[in-house]
Amino acid sequence: MKDTLISLLKQTVESMQANNTLPADLQPDIQLSSTKDPSHGDFATNLAMMLAKPAGKNPREMATLIIDNIPANDLLDNVDIAGPGFINFFIRSGSTLSIVQNIIDQAEQFGLSEYGKGKKIQVEFVSANPTGPLHVGHGRGAAYGATVADFYQAIGYQVHREYYVNDAGRQMDILATSIWLRYLEKCGIDFDFPVNGYKGDYVYDIATEIEAEYADKFVFSRDELISDIPADEPHGGDKELHIDALITRAKTLLGDEHYRTVFDSGLNTIIGDIRDDLKHFGVEYQDWYSERTLEDRQLVSQAIERLEKAGHIYQKDGALWFRSTDFGDEKDRVVKRDNGQTTYFASDIAYHMEKIERGYDIVIDVWGADHHGYVPRVRAALQALGDDADKLKVLLVQFANLFRGGEKVQMSTRSGSFVTLRELREEVGNDAARFFYVMRKCEQHLDFDLDLAKSQSNDNPVYYIQYAHARVCSVLRQLKEKNLTHDISNGQLNIGLLTEPHESALIKKLNQYADTLETAALKTEPHLMVHYLRELASELHTYYNAHQFIVDDASVRDARLNLIIACRQVIANGLKLLGVSAPEVM
Repeated sequence: MKDTLISLLKQTVESMQANNTLPADLQPDIQLSSTKDPSHGDFATNLAMMLAKPAGKNPREMATLIIDNIPANDLLDNVDIAGPGFINFFIRSGSTLSIVQNIIDQAEQFGLSEYGKGKKIQVEFVSANPTGPLHVGHGRGAAYGATVADFYQAIGYQVHREYYVNDAGRQMDILATSIWLRYLEKCGIDFDFPVNGYKGDYVYDIATEIEAEYADKFVFSRDELISDIPADEPHGGDKELHIDALITRAKTLLGDEHYRTVFDSGLNTIIGDIRDDLKHFGVEYQDWYSERTLEDRQLVSQAIERLEKAGHIYQKDGALWFRSTDFGDEKDRVVKRDNGQTTYFASDIAYHMEKIERGYDIVIDVWGADHHGYVPRVRAALQALGDDADKLKVLLVQFANLFRGGEKVQMSTRSGSFVTLRELREEVGNDAARFFYVMRKCEQHLDFDLDLAKSQSNDNPVYYIQYAHARVCSVLRQLKEKNLTHDISNGQLNIGLLTEPHESALIKKLNQYADTLETAALKTEPHLMVHYLRELASELHTYYNAHQFIVDDASVRDARLNLIIACRQVIANGLKLLGVSAPEVM
């Protein structure tokens, strides 16, 4: 319906250009929005205000000209002008009522479209370092990224979901060394565990598995371990120098093969846990992309060579620098250190270079808000490589603060004192977790209230929406208990009997579903669907409390049942896109 109106307005503009009312070179971006106040019609546009200045007319005068030039059609009942020049469209009743049967006929397919047909999108999200279990902060990126991907797929895009596994670099070396040190402790070696090591229970668990499989094969004496190691922070030293020295010592004592055994034990265990956690959270990927493969395929060196050939690399203090300031970054960036090791940023360049080469129309990165500084430098690298940086869309997700009993829960991955995503799911359930994580714009801070998420009250938005779905199911069970049947065809024939204000409000809201889905997808704002479902549920609850559905008049009964079944279907469709179930009993 919205698309039809936009098409009519486009025809109107073309007609006005043909008769010289409007300049021929104008290509206005026609915006049409649903109205909230019934007195303002069903849809409104600010087109007249957009066209007034280039046409040399005032907005209300332009609005009158637009209305006079709209092609004849059966969709519109009335068109009027409001305020400074808004144009309000009133849709003919019969046109809006047809939505009920459309929903019943299309069922789970209702709202889906082919808007993005033939276009490919890659969405990379979560991609947490595999140095520990996913915590509640990662959960927001997981829910948001998965929902964005599902929304794009719902409007016809071919979507590739990807997890970038950071299985190389210093943090992984700290993890491997932490596991080995806990293993040594279990084998009776006495020393002070480093301040900067990973201290979670999962580190002990992996160390226990290594001891069970390899016994004392990786054991070295205390002197071999700490001889000539710089002091740690509690003893007046530098914690960073201390842990780096321990990493070097681990690699030296264990040798490449045994160090890799410890390293891979930690990596494989934690990645397996992350995979399992996300799968049970309703999040699955087409690809788990290993950072190591960038080096194996020499993509990092290729990226640096391409930048160097293009004149964007220079040497300073023995290191190689990318001149990213030429492309808007605040400072130049090191891509290869003076010791010959490439940087994290060099790997990021290679990864994004390879993503663009795969031929996606849009490449979406879902990052934590603390990575905002990486955006200009990655864009700079793509521009320097000669790639289309506009294909990259970075969505920054603010951290989720967890509250229990009104108290904020503190979290730290390194210390091991954090609430895992698994613990959150077990406490509040997948539905509440998935829903609460996408209730607000991704760039807004989120306070996750555990008590509210678990409550069975109207204050809990996910419960409120699910209860609306369950209420319709309850009505249908009552119908069966009374030995009555529902004739969908008769309901459609008598759909015109739905003239109550509550019924009109519901029908108007149902007509907004497809537009809401498309807008939420294209703007990467799934919270718009959350707001829509809450409003639809509110209208349905109000209707339920104000009217009887199982009435004696079969025509009215069937028409009303058609309407609430359509509402149930839309609620189920919307919740599914959010990764939330639609229970029949609550």
